[in-house]
Amino acid sequence: MTEREYNECVTSYADNVYRFILKNLRHEEDARDVVQTAFEKMWRNRNEVDGKRSKSYLFTVAYHQMIDHIRKVKRIQLKEEFEENSQVEHKPANDLKKVLDRALNRLNDTQRSLVMLKDYEGYSYAEIGEIMDLNESQVKVYLHRARLQLREYLVKIENVI
Repeated sequence: MTEREYNECVTSYADNVYRFILKNLRHEEDARDVVQTAFEKMWRNRNEVDGKRSKSYLFTVAYHQMIDHIRKVKRIQLKEEFEENSQVEHKPANDLKKVLDRALNRLNDTQRSLVMLKDYEGYSYAEIGEIMDLNESQVKVYLHRARLQLREYLVKIENVI
């Protein structure tokens, strides 16, 4: 990968990979750190990266960085000092984005990543399998189960209103 190809990759995919990581981590600073680390690794390994496969390589590295970050955070187990229950929650009836975010947040990390890669980023089953170290059949099965969970949540009127 040349410096020019690397810069084109940054320009083309930075927003997409950030959005994918942010949706999974739900924390802007952590998402920025993970994405920056992924781009750093890609730069350091640019001589081994095929310019045509830079998007797949970038998402794979970012996904693995995100998993490492999640594991690290779970080990540390930081606790915030406020209680969500003490806040009054106002749910407008037409706020579809919040409803979808809540539905996605109910999925486990693998399922959420699969839905994000397939339905938000448009990757093929084979590409997702490569990124997440799953075979194509596993991707299809796990994605199907995730979509069933999403549908089950979204068809209940009390979750949407």
